[in-house]
Order: sequence, then structure tokens, then C-alpha cells
Amino acid sequence: MAYAGNQNVEFVRTGYGKNAVKVMVIKRHGSHHYIIELKANVEITLKSRKDYLTGDNSDIIPTDTIKNTVHALAKIKGVNTIEQFSLDLCHHFLTSFNHVLRAKVYMEEAPWRRLEKNGVGHVHAFIYSPEACRFCDVEQNLNGIPVVHSGVKDMKVLKTTQSGFEGFFRDRFTTLQETKDRVFCTTIYSRWRYNKVQGVDFDAAWRCVKDTIIEKFAGPYGHGEYSPSVQKTLYETQVLVLERIPEVDEIEIVMPNQHYFTIDMTKMGLNNKHEVFLPLDNPSGNITGTVCRKQRSRL
Repeated sequence: MAYAGNQNVEFVRTGYGKNAVKVMVIKRHGSHHYIIELKANVEITLKSRKDYLTGDNSDIIPTDTIKNTVHALAKIKGVNTIEQFSLDLCHHFLTSFNHVLRAKVYMEEAPWRRLEKNGVGHVHAFIYSPEACRFCDVEQNLNGIPVVHSGVKDMKVLKTTQSGFEGFFRDRFTTLQETKDRVFCTTIYSRWRYNKVQGVDFDAAWRCVKDTIIEKFAGPYGHGEYSPSVQKTLYETQVLVLERIPEVDEIEIVMPNQHYFTIDMTKMGLNNKHEVFLPLDNPSGNITGTVCRKQRSRL
């Protein structure tokens, strides 16, 4: 007799899969080689929950099979971008089995960069250059449209001037002093959602977002751009991204304010004119924001 489960509880969400599946693909065009290395977390949800309720494993696609599928599709489909490969994986699990309800893939790309000398790229040698981490996540329900997000994280940037913080609210616990000039350092996280999946140049879009973040943070190379708050810099970056990439409908940015404080050296008889700073890992301010395109009203 089938076991109906505890009548006092109900399932909210179930899923299982394989995490940290790594693979590297080499494309060879004569002596010129291209590489992409990735790490994937794959999760699927089945129509049945009998594995949870009765221990019946007959519907379970083993997680080892999921790992093997990542490797096999890398060979069969190739990997042009982590976004397209994530779409390929979701499509495979939803169309190859009649008992999979949902597929979700999170993927990171290893930051390999071709070695260069005097502007000439090496034909087959690369250097690991972790300036920023590129990631994506794709989720698709059976017979549904996939939802694709791309992102950048762990991108640490710093400028030594052209940043201030004044006019903030004060109460009896406020000790922070106003400043027109401070070090601005942050490790940026950003994640954005596409409004389509076909015909998107995911590589170009990712580079555009990354470059736009750096552009608004740093300002023109000759003189920079003043930031009166992290919030304003964050918001202006998001607006510019949506202006530049019509395929993006929504973007989240997180900018922790990682502090550098001028070290007081008066007790040592030294006058530290904002030359020597103490980097503080914590606590740090944390500024976040998500904006999306306004939905146009239909008359």
C-alpha cells in the first residue's frame, strides 16, 4: 500500500543533483587553441516524491549520471559560453526524461587569459587571472521558458580619491565624521536577468556590464569622477547597463564599502597626511540595489 506521508506536513520544494562538476574544453584551430574551464552545480526536481516518502529510488537519476551528462554534453554540444551550455543542460534533462519537472544549473567560468607579449597572443599558453569571476544560473520548468541570469563577482576595485560621504543622518550614537575625500574600495557582486535567450551575445553582454561597472566606479582616466555615496555610484551603473544592453531587464549590484582608515601617528610624533592607511576587513558597510525596466502601460 502506498504511503501518503505525514498528514501534518507538506512539501514546499524538492530537488537533488551534483555540485562542483568541473570540465575543461579545448578548441583547436590548427596551432591556435582556445580553452574554457567551468564548474557546474546541476539540480533537478522529479514529478514523483516516492523516494522521499517510501525510499523507492526507481525514478532517481543518479547524481553520478548527472556528472557524466555534463562531461558528455561538453563533448557533444561543445561549450561556447557558460550560459548556452547551462541552457543545453536544462534542455537535456527536461526532454530526455518524462519524469523531470524542473532543471536548474549554476555555473562559474575559470578566469584563464591568453598570454600576450607586445600585443601578440600566445597560440596555446594561458595565465590564470582572477580579476573577476564570471557566473550564470539558468532555471527552467517543464514546458516553460528558461530564465537566464549572468553575473560577475569577486571583482575588487579601489580608488584613492574622488569619493566622499557628507550630510548623512545623525543621532546620539553617530560618531562618524563627514568627509569630502576618502579611499573607496569595494568587492563587487552583480547579477542580471535577460529578457530573451535566443540571439543574445552573452560574451559581449558580460564584458559590457563589467566594463560599465569599472567605468562608473573609476570615471575618466585623466581625472576620475566624484562619488558622493556608494548608493549613487551603484544606481548610475545600473541605469547605464540597462541603457546599453536592451536584452537585460533587471540588474542587482552589491557594493560592500571596505574601509581604509588613516592611521593616527601623533603619539609617535609623526604627521600622517593621509599617506598610510589601515585596511579593515570587517566590519564593512554593505550597499545593495536592484533595478528593472518599468513596464509600459498598455492603452
